[in-house]
Amino acid sequence: MVKRQLTVSGCLVTMLVTCVAAAPPGQADPSHTVHPGESIQKAVDAAEPGDTIRLAPGTYRESVRIDKPGLTLRGEGERTVLRPAATHAVNDCGKDGNGICVLGRPGHRVADVALRSLTVEGFRKSGVWAAQTDRLSVRDVTARHMGQWGIAQQESVRATLRGNTATGNGDAGIFLANTVDEEGGALDTLGTDIRENTVTGNRIGITARRVRHLDVADNDVTGNCSGVFVVGDESRPRGGALSVRGNNVFENTRHCAATKRLPALQGSGIVLTGAEDTEVTGNLVRDNAGDSPLAGGIVLFHSFVGVRNERNDVHGNILLRNKPDLANRDTATSNHFTRNVCRTSQPAGLC
Repeated sequence: MVKRQLTVSGCLVTMLVTCVAAAPPGQADPSHTVHPGESIQKAVDAAEPGDTIRLAPGTYRESVRIDKPGLTLRGEGERTVLRPAATHAVNDCGKDGNGICVLGRPGHRVADVALRSLTVEGFRKSGVWAAQTDRLSVRDVTARHMGQWGIAQQESVRATLRGNTATGNGDAGIFLANTVDEEGGALDTLGTDIRENTVTGNRIGITARRVRHLDVADNDVTGNCSGVFVVGDESRPRGGALSVRGNNVFENTRHCAATKRLPALQGSGIVLTGAEDTEVTGNLVRDNAGDSPLAGGIVLFHSFVGVRNERNDVHGNILLRNKPDLANRDTATSNHFTRNVCRTSQPAGLC
């Protein structure tokens, strides 16, 4: 019998022998699988940039700190749950009361980290906390019953927060800020996208505080004390230059007690306070009513340090059964209300 020979990827193969080419150096499987009872943090520490860490279904009692670029942490949705450690926290993320932390450092933002299909619950502060990040992607993550924020970030740019659920959190379900520890001008987020999330049963559904150039679009915001907050205040540049569009904001009628920063909240749909150059358009805002100076469907309210809203454009929204539908409780004359479908306003004539 004559043997036929061919070469595949450098291997000499005959009809009688099978040869498998060895993987080139550096081409090892970039996936790590963690099971309940094993340490997610150890897998993160061992991973290389670009790796994926897969979490098998089950409950994990730990906090996770990510400071490497390009890592993906992927679970199985509601079947993969992170809860606080049963004993003491082993990293600064857990010691600060957070579930998952994605942390760069000043001047060196950690880039391209992705969180996928996870449930985080019951942490003292935040479910997901990010600082000094670039292109962070959080999708299909559930953050519930946190002491403060569900999903939060500061000093971060070009993030995508999409398809997440934030419910029952002590402050905002989704929270973006320039920085939470000091005063300062608004941060240019370079196009951060907050889209198609469900936020319910929080103190505030979505807060954008002292940030600029982002989209808050196509979210369902319901059952909170207040739906969406855009906060500017006195720092320069001011918060604003962003869009709030296509959101379904309804029945935010829970009552939340006053804090040092805000009065009691109830019945607020979309609130702009001390903001500038913001577009609010294409939203369906209904059944938001309550006993609060910020109550109403879409409300412009001067900030609590006296800074006015300026050059904001509220147009093309549908407002139903809010009390009132539109409210301009500011003194600036540069804000515009046009082509909104509504019945009641303060002052009269905005509809």
